[in-house]
Amino acid sequence: MTAGMDDSNQPSCEEAPGNFSLCRTVGLFTGDMRLCRKWVSRQNVMIQLLDWILRGMAQVMFVNNPLSGLLITAGLFLQNPWWALNSLLGTLVSTVSAIFLGQSSPVVSSALSTVASKWDLPIFTLPFNILVCLHVAATGANHPYFPQVDIQPHNHQHPRNDSTESLNIFQLFLSVPVGVGQVYGCDSPWTGGVILLGLLLSSPTICLHAMVGSAAGVLTGLALAAPLWDIYSGLWGYNSALSCIAVGGVFYVITWQTHLLAVICALFSAYMTSATSRLMSVLALPACTWPFCLSTLIFLLVSSEIPAICRLPLSVVSYPEESLRNRRRLKASEGVRRSQQGSGQEEEEEKALPKENRGTDNQSVEERGSV
Repeated sequence: MTAGMDDSNQPSCEEAPGNFSLCRTVGLFTGDMRLCRKWVSRQNVMIQLLDWILRGMAQVMFVNNPLSGLLITAGLFLQNPWWALNSLLGTLVSTVSAIFLGQSSPVVSSALSTVASKWDLPIFTLPFNILVCLHVAATGANHPYFPQVDIQPHNHQHPRNDSTESLNIFQLFLSVPVGVGQVYGCDSPWTGGVILLGLLLSSPTICLHAMVGSAAGVLTGLALAAPLWDIYSGLWGYNSALSCIAVGGVFYVITWQTHLLAVICALFSAYMTSATSRLMSVLALPACTWPFCLSTLIFLLVSSEIPAICRLPLSVVSYPEESLRNRRRLKASEGVRRSQQGSGQEEEEEKALPKENRGTDNQSVEERGSV
């Protein structure tokens, strides 16, 4: 596998042989594991299918790494084995459906992608939101075969939240990893911690923004006097975590400006979570990840004259570290090209001068040199 390695896609290393080999070894398991994908492409369809499923499990968090997907799956089993099996089954069905239909994504995703591609925008989890809301609206709480949770109009006071309850700082800190776990519907801090390890394996930038986004949601919930139980259970963190990841390095090149934009987007997403939950509860529907989708799409459509706020075309979107390296290489190549153009222009101007002027100039240079 190392014989076909593309060094341009690996993290930069020192020239020392030991550091270089260590960096190559780490590069096999981090990022998007491009070498693994090339190896899998030459194997039988069952190995390829396993790779696709694990990558699909991680893609919920914008991660394209099978080992990260394996860790996330382990975290789901830690929370609830039945949930984990259903997650794997759903990923398997959607993947097989895409194969048989000859599409890169399931039916609803393919249809929405056709529309969103006109603006070069991602569809995020819009297919999930649409299908879940359609199913819940079609069945309802009293359905004999598919009963749903009876969602009541949002009440500011939660039955498990006493207005006199004091703030628990320890639970408040735990709500950050819990908010990350709630992206998969899990409320265990252990599951959230394992998911964060999976993100860290692929991209430290994504892991950082997941925690920052979830923390932003917690702070927004406190500022809006949300029920403490909702905050502790991570319901204020998952939309903000996804929004912060998307803006903070996935669809924008990571800079301090886009990092600040990601934090603002996370706060905005948390605020929209409150509003969307209230509106959807009137229709007896869950908020799902509508706040994340709407908030992030708004921030991806932001126009800025600041060069550091650079939205990436969907065709080149990768993990944050890779996008940052690509931009640095592009800047370096542009600098070399401009310097070459400048030297070439000087040579052309020199050639355009009359011969007597060029002789005079050369003579004056020689005279100055003799002086």
